[in-house]
Amino acid sequence: METMAVGVKPSRMRWVMITMAFLATVLNYVHRLSFNYISADGELRKLIPNEAFGYIGTAFFIAYMISNAFCGFVIDRLGTRVGYALCMAFWTTAGLFHAFVITPLQFGIVRFFLGIGEAGNWPAGLKLTAEWFPPHERSTASGIFNSGSALGAVIVPPLVAYLTLHYNWQTTFIILAVAGYLWLAIFWFIYYTPKQEVKEAKGRQIPLKDLLKTRFVRTFILSKFFLDPVWYFVTFWIGRYLVDVHHLTLKQIGWLAVIPFIIADVGNIAGGYFTQFIIKRGMPIPKARKLSLCLSAAIMGVPFLVAPFLVTSPLSALVLFGISGFGYTSYTANSLACPADVAPKSASASIWGVGCVGTGLGGAVFQGLSGVVLTVVLASYNITAAYNTLFLMYGTISILGMLVLWFMMGPIQKHNTLHEIVNNAERN
Repeated sequence: METMAVGVKPSRMRWVMITMAFLATVLNYVHRLSFNYISADGELRKLIPNEAFGYIGTAFFIAYMISNAFCGFVIDRLGTRVGYALCMAFWTTAGLFHAFVITPLQFGIVRFFLGIGEAGNWPAGLKLTAEWFPPHERSTASGIFNSGSALGAVIVPPLVAYLTLHYNWQTTFIILAVAGYLWLAIFWFIYYTPKQEVKEAKGRQIPLKDLLKTRFVRTFILSKFFLDPVWYFVTFWIGRYLVDVHHLTLKQIGWLAVIPFIIADVGNIAGGYFTQFIIKRGMPIPKARKLSLCLSAAIMGVPFLVAPFLVTSPLSALVLFGISGFGYTSYTANSLACPADVAPKSASASIWGVGCVGTGLGGAVFQGLSGVVLTVVLASYNITAAYNTLFLMYGTISILGMLVLWFMMGPIQKHNTLHEIVNNAERN
């Protein structure tokens, strides 16, 4: 079934398509993170204290979890063009509605709908990658489109600071929505599935019960429960951390908060290329993928475990955030390639979506817990001690995620039963 793996030369158009996925991921993160920075200081900070902010983050990730339970199956059924466009339209409209709400409850509602739409970006991007790239290029291609998350995180602080200070926060959300609708128009008119991939991309979907029977899918969900919330701590809380502990203004955050995300962005390419490099040097794809995943997870956790002892300034904190982010983006570049390594292309988005149920559940649990921990620890100690507690918590769960990958996941290779389900359906 791996048509490109047996001699079909990949089209140069694959670079145009992966660029569209990259831009979609940039917009995904711009829409996701703009509220976090706008509410870190100024008018919205007065309306939304830390505990409420944590619960708003929980609302986003509950929606993210719910959406991931079905969005991959929807995208596999509708196809990449319709599925990707539908997700962009939904989350862009939810982002637009941010301009018209003013209370924590209202923000929780619009953030919930934002999470419903944004969850589809990665199953759709993964499906696009599986359709356009051969197996040995997938981790690199995944790294390219996923690097939009780190670039989006780089763009957000200065962009939001500029727009909010020169206009207002309502206008900022409207402008960002316009950019999303522009991407949607372009993608709708240029995207198509390669002819040699149409049959497999539209093959029989694999029922959820059959996916959950596989060791890979179950441990994939569990690993993402522990690992993905670490990145969301960095991206959601960095603005508040810089205000609370280092007393920076929104204008200062606009320039300094880009540092960890520039570092993290390198991980998307380096992580994907590292795997491609060791595969070319003779290491089997399953072993190379697993080694890269575990090494990346370790890089995520160590900076937070040492942060309480090494952070003495905003710069030192941002560098450690960046190293952890580098580990996460390297991990994601490789994990995005895993579903297509294991299952037929017709199920790749479904597996990623089901796996990201762990992301949403972990995000919901740890975002809410972060706000509570800050409030409880701050009642007895200072704000620095409160954030140090969070650093240790996120460092610990990173290591737990690495242990799941190393000891529980098993080999990341073609799952014969899943392929037989699709093959038997096609023969019948």
